[in-house]
Amino acid sequence: QVQLVESGGGLVQAGGSLRLSCAASGHTFSSYAMGWFRQAPGKEREFVATISLSGSSTVYDGSVQGRFTISRDAKNTVYLQMNSLKPEDTAIYYCAGPRYSGSYYYTGNYAYWGQGTQVTVSS
Repeated sequence: QVQLVESGGGLVQAGGSLRLSCAASGHTFSSYAMGWFRQAPGKEREFVATISLSGSSTVYDGSVQGRFTISRDAKNTVYLQMNSLKPEDTAIYYCAGPRYSGSYYYTGNYAYWGQGTQVTVSS
């Protein structure tokens, strides 16, 4: 059974930090690119970051560039370190993968999704 389980969300003040984790099982996730997306109330799910299978290549949305860092380890866990958080970062954050091919920006190119973890940034 394929599972992606996110953790690490919570309530934080603006300027603070959180580290999200995504534990993957039931598939060889380490052989494929993975991604993080987020969805704020009343908005569509949007791309946040992606990481290549080796971890050597990463891409970020411009809104988080320089503040967020995506990484992965050899144990099928993907991380999202979020620094200098802003109220507009408030959303449910989803881990997704694997992405076999196609644009990293498109949700339809990710095979599986986690249940999401809530991140709330207060001003």
